[in-house]
Amino acid sequence: MTCAIPALTPLQASLWLTLCGRALDNRLPHPILGDKTADEVVRKTGYDYKQLRIPSSSAIYIAHRARKLDEVARRFIARHPDAVGLDLGAGLDSRALRISPPPTADWYDIDFPEVIAARRELLPDDATPHGIGADLTGSTWLDTLPTDRPAVAVADGLIAFLAEEEMISLVHRIISHFPSGEIAFNGYSTFAVRMQKIAPVAQAIRDLSKFPGIDDPRAPERWHPKLKLVREILCTREPEVARFPPVLRLMNRLSARSATLSRKGNTVLVYRF
Repeated sequence: MTCAIPALTPLQASLWLTLCGRALDNRLPHPILGDKTADEVVRKTGYDYKQLRIPSSSAIYIAHRARKLDEVARRFIARHPDAVGLDLGAGLDSRALRISPPPTADWYDIDFPEVIAARRELLPDDATPHGIGADLTGSTWLDTLPTDRPAVAVADGLIAFLAEEEMISLVHRIISHFPSGEIAFNGYSTFAVRMQKIAPVAQAIRDLSKFPGIDDPRAPERWHPKLKLVREILCTREPEVARFPPVLRLMNRLSARSATLSRKGNTVLVYRF
């Protein structure tokens, strides 16, 4: 039995790019993330992922980035079992199923109301412990969240769709709300911004992207006095590269020798406050 594809705006529909990337990774002989839920959603909606023109390399990179963000959230919650977890711009990602936070932690998926409604329809019930339907650039969605517990916020792909001042404002609101925590998001270099102009896989989001890019991982430390870089995850140097297909593995091994080259590709930036 198939489910209807939800009606979404172009910005909201950008979620299909990362969802289909994770689904295609799951179909590989040696998946990096193994997100079976993403695969099930694509199959049961019959979404035409071929229109997105996602090569296997991009699917692997999308999955690898998600895996690294999962690790950040999982490790933080292991250190702070009472933590508040936030998936900013969650789309149809079932991260809560992958990281399995303990009952003492609270996990919130935040996205537009239409996307949260789609999550309720398409994902298992336990994939969204708490869903908040809101525009992340608004100022009130944090009002119902605890203020006395540490928080970990992850954002997979969100940064591309925010202007720099919107991203800075979002970071300020999170830091002002919680006593301490970590914020992690995918690095988005100026090279990535330029590639969006020509790469077929980026066609679906080309006109929606607003962020200018980050080439210096310490640059966001200037966004707020409390924000400090904890770790720059250069994915070319991560152990999962050993499971990449031969040509892609070689390309990553060569790029891994240079931090500058690695930053042009798949990175995850982790900051504490």
